[in-house]
Amino acid sequence: MTKADIVETVYERVGGFPKQEAAEVVETVFETVKATLVKGDKIKITRFGSFIVRDKKARAGRNPQTGKEITISARRVLTFKPSLVLNKALNS
Repeated sequence: MTKADIVETVYERVGGFPKQEAAEVVETVFETVKATLVKGDKIKITRFGSFIVRDKKARAGRNPQTGKEITISARRVLTFKPSLVLNKALNS
């Protein structure tokens, strides 16, 4: 599913306003989610799941082609944990 598909679904299901406004609503939601995650805050959507930004420390690794040891730099990663409701829906 693409962003355009999401806009189309919002437009069809909510109705009552132009497709351009549906696109603006979807874009605003995505921008809000992005800004919240960049700040490092957690996003919890009831009955859907949680988005969490975690910090990973620098660590040693190996280049798989040469076997040479390299340092993998510290970074932030985004994780998603589905809610029980979503997990149940996926596995039923």
